Amino acid sequence: MKEYSTRAFSGLLYISLLIASLFWQHAVIGLFFVFGLICMGEFKKLIQLKSFWPYITFTVLYVVFAYWKLVSEAAIGLGEALQILLVITVFVLLILIKDLFSEKTIPLFSSKRFIITTFYLTSSFIFLVCIANFNQEFTPLLLLGSFILVWVNDTFAFLVGKNFGKQKLFPSVSPKKTVEGFLGGLFFACVASYFIWYFTNLLSSNYWLILGIIVSVFGTLGDLIESKFKRQAGVKDSGVIMPGHGGLLDRLDSIIFAAPFIFLFLRFVNYVS
Repeated sequence: MKEYSTRAFSGLLYISLLIASLFWQHAVIGLFFVFGLICMGEFKKLIQLKSFWPYITFTVLYVVFAYWKLVSEAAIGLGEALQILLVITVFVLLILIKDLFSEKTIPLFSSKRFIITTFYLTSSFIFLVCIANFNQEFTPLLLLGSFILVWVNDTFAFLVGKNFGKQKLFPSVSPKKTVEGFLGGLFFACVASYFIWYFTNLLSSNYWLILGIIVSVFGTLGDLIESKFKRQAGVKDSGVIMPGHGGLLDRLDSIIFAAPFIFLFLRFVNYVS
């Protein structure tokens, strides 16, 4: 009983911090800066990287893109740089997906460690903030809606998988995940997308439906990839900062991986509109 209470309290604190930050753009930027540094520390331990450079790279890129471009009126020419960052990030994430399915272990030679910390973690946190600034306007409900889709997908993937799951999804990486659980999470994320559209009216219902699919598919892939990193490191959790949950990276792995693809789709929506 005490374990469940601890888990509920730490989870409620995390959600409360996130929702409270949505009332002010600077708070969103500050919160994800702190979250990013914590996740970077946890991830560096997983890949056994002792260098301090990932923190410096994260700080510089985050300040330039997440703060200077989104808050400062002096940010000239960063739109093109953000597009380049998006292309490189998506390319790196696609390689990680390839490694998930084709390699027994994700290659982690020294140069690739730096590439992963930069374009798997750093840039993903930048795009999380960019989601809340869709079309150069502070739109925090887009970010909240994305998180709700992740939470619904994870919750119902667990519930459906636990009660009806038979076919293992990826037993070599995450033995508890099932195909039925994945489909259950996908279905209820799509259902949740309708209600998010109804209460926010930010995008069309079809666009929210596509976002539900993007979050479910890429969020699940992000969870599996982080699980593979943990399996390679021989640990159960990425950290201990959230009692009952593990590390912060354990809670954010899905949205971190999905964020660049969400932002890419929003850019497409903005283009066709």
